[in-house]
Amino acid sequence: MRTLLFLAALTLSAPVLAAEAYFAGGCFWCTESDFEELDGVSEAISGFAGGDEKNPSYEDVAHGRTGHTEVVKVIYDPAMVSYDNLLTWFWQHVDPTDPNGQFVDRGQQYRSAIFYQTEAEKTAALASRNTLEESGRFDKPVITETTELDAFYPAEDYHQDYYKTHSLKYKYYRYRSGRDQFLQEHWDDPKHRPWLTDQVTQRWQGADQFQRPSDEVLKKSLPKLVYQVTREDATERAFQNEYFDHKAEGIYVDVISGEPLFSSTDKYKSGTGWPSFTQPIDKAFVTLAEDNKLWATRTEVRSRYADSHLGHVFSDGPEPTGQRWCLNSAALRFVPKAEMEKQGYGEYLSLFE
Repeated sequence: MRTLLFLAALTLSAPVLAAEAYFAGGCFWCTESDFEELDGVSEAISGFAGGDEKNPSYEDVAHGRTGHTEVVKVIYDPAMVSYDNLLTWFWQHVDPTDPNGQFVDRGQQYRSAIFYQTEAEKTAALASRNTLEESGRFDKPVITETTELDAFYPAEDYHQDYYKTHSLKYKYYRYRSGRDQFLQEHWDDPKHRPWLTDQVTQRWQGADQFQRPSDEVLKKSLPKLVYQVTREDATERAFQNEYFDHKAEGIYVDVISGEPLFSSTDKYKSGTGWPSFTQPIDKAFVTLAEDNKLWATRTEVRSRYADSHLGHVFSDGPEPTGQRWCLNSAALRFVPKAEMEKQGYGEYLSLFE
């Protein structure tokens, strides 16, 4: 009986088998570091794949003598992060247009590649590559290889967790490589986890149905600027935001909760460089507070249920209200008029009659 109980306890406590995925993103120190940031990834192991020689040494691979490329084996929990999520993260941390290396590291041993193990992974990898290509994000073609994994060989021990064991050397190398500068230029926020954003940003279903995620969850899931504006009361740059000159018909909702805030029928060109409105759709969805952070007292505007910092309201607007509700685009999501019914905002279509 005791033996049975012991075996049962072992069974219950046994960890769920993790999945593995293989990516080449140039220097494996960097690729390993990037993947180990993800919740759901337990470990990333630096190594080699794609060549003919068994158990190659770093020295041979680095000098291009084996045909291998530097690869990272990603061990992850599919219940927390999917293979599609890993693909998204991979694209956000490489230059997929470089045919002969990555950033400062040149040669085929530093090429970008996705090594698939199953037909399902191959299909997902090709689909994600096509999506990236069609997005027009890059001026050059996406050339990252999609290759079947034959064998993976771990690199020498001193390469594992290099970003932790040699942090100063690693940070210096990474900065000088130009990797982060490239990623920032093309992705705005390479740390953004869009699959989490989809879980956080919501369609408004009423105050009784909404529960704002914690700041910890929001910080991980929202783009950096969106979090800074909505939760840290930052202000985005004038004339360099999504909606300051936006003219389409529709409504603007809170980026976190989806609560309806402003209508294009009340939007006007204020010349300030931020989206401006004469009034909210319904003042029940906004709260006002005195703001003394700068040299003059201002009136801050926040969404009532998500408690997002939206911007400020001033008394220098046009008729009929004389008000200028000056907002941050980053705190808003636009719902086109044609999509309002489908997205649950049909009751506000009367604003356009």
